[in-house]
Amino acid sequence: MLSRIGSVLKEEDCCAVPRSKPLKVAIVGSGGAAFAAAIRLQEGGAEVTMVERGTTGGTCVNIGCVPSKILISAAHVAHVRASSPFDTGISAAPPVVNRAALQAQQQARVEELRSAKYESIIENSANIRLIQGEARFQDDHTLRIRGADGREQSLAFDRALIASGASPAIPPVPGLNNTPYWTSTEALAAQELPEHLIVYGGSYVALELAQAFLRLGSRVTLIVRSRILSRSDHAIGDAIQQILIDEGMRILTGRQIEQVQHDGHQFTVEAGGEHIVGDRLLIATGRRPNTASLGLEHAGVLTNENGAIPVDEFLRTSNPNIYAAGDCTTNPEYVYVAAAAGTRAAMNLLGGNERLDLSVVPGVVFTDPQIGTVGLDESAARESGFRVDTRTLTLDNVPRALANFDTRGFIKLVAEVESGRLLGVQAVASQAGELIQTAALAIRTQMTVNDLAGQLFPYLTMVEGLKLAAQTFTKDVKQLSCCAG
Repeated sequence: MLSRIGSVLKEEDCCAVPRSKPLKVAIVGSGGAAFAAAIRLQEGGAEVTMVERGTTGGTCVNIGCVPSKILISAAHVAHVRASSPFDTGISAAPPVVNRAALQAQQQARVEELRSAKYESIIENSANIRLIQGEARFQDDHTLRIRGADGREQSLAFDRALIASGASPAIPPVPGLNNTPYWTSTEALAAQELPEHLIVYGGSYVALELAQAFLRLGSRVTLIVRSRILSRSDHAIGDAIQQILIDEGMRILTGRQIEQVQHDGHQFTVEAGGEHIVGDRLLIATGRRPNTASLGLEHAGVLTNENGAIPVDEFLRTSNPNIYAAGDCTTNPEYVYVAAAAGTRAAMNLLGGNERLDLSVVPGVVFTDPQIGTVGLDESAARESGFRVDTRTLTLDNVPRALANFDTRGFIKLVAEVESGRLLGVQAVASQAGELIQTAALAIRTQMTVNDLAGQLFPYLTMVEGLKLAAQTFTKDVKQLSCCAG
């Protein structure tokens, strides 16, 4: 399908933009992809209308990245106070946690960022306007918009960008829909800590929130349908699972919830023949693109079996007049990918020919320790036809981790046998989110492990672990002095 789109565009040259009047672009959504596109479109002289059915700013600032990382940071402070690694010299004691006060501080920062990074942009932009309402395509040049009062209006456009995001996917569990279960949205807005939180899911949302609530004082049971982080290297899931168990979490893998009941006070969850009782149930089993209500069939925009919109490297959909970016597409669900896609889509809507290069995409899971990944893991590299050599460096070989008295985790490098070229890095480590970008740049510039081993890294940093891991391809790092070159 995507190659067909490319040939149609080449033959018809649909990207030639008339200069006699401003290009009118409709954007469905107002999140990271939408705003990145709107800003660039305005700079290019276009008139932009965004249509948003919810809160301006989309998922990341309102109910995703920002509030979740604030919660995780608060939980980290609570954890360090309760279990200091220097407990023989600095006494530790469980902190008193006021969840309502934490949530208020969290929400204040969310509103501050939403105002500064989203709402003020609209207020200060002459050619960007926002319509509140639910958008649906009437055809490939017209949107019908239903407001909160039920009234409808039409919006004609020359071209459009779909940036409608995604929402929590709810599994078809008997009894679940009749209960007051949480998604990540409700969990982040909660004013009180559950006594016993049951979490269903094994990916990043489930892990981040489960650990945060555990550290803030809740008892947590995590139920995972297969294994933790099932799409990642097994070593990552095994490591983080043991870390969470050591912190006191109960984890049940290879189980599905078969039935849910709620008696007005407590949940009873049946999973693998066991009845688990808790006062809150968090469903974190993935996300689904917000495309079902858009009437895409009227605009000739195709979706896959999950409702995601396939796009090519230029962000074009099956209709060359309509582009898509962000979590509603088949691209990786990272806000920085969404923003980059929005910018490039805008440039192409203006007549450009900009590609979104997804060959090197770093990812971070904000557990503690963090999980950072980039490039190919060992299994994916072999499936891609590479002959691979790998090394795994445990953090008791990294001076910074020793100084922190926290040696949980590892750094794993995947390299091509013939050339020594670095193919991928997986890390479970404190500040893995910081070191993984260095790994991404090394892969981007096609460095070999010898190249990486020969670089100068500042001593007593976690990123130095990349150098040490690279050195293990030719040396026994246990026999090296500190900061040995």
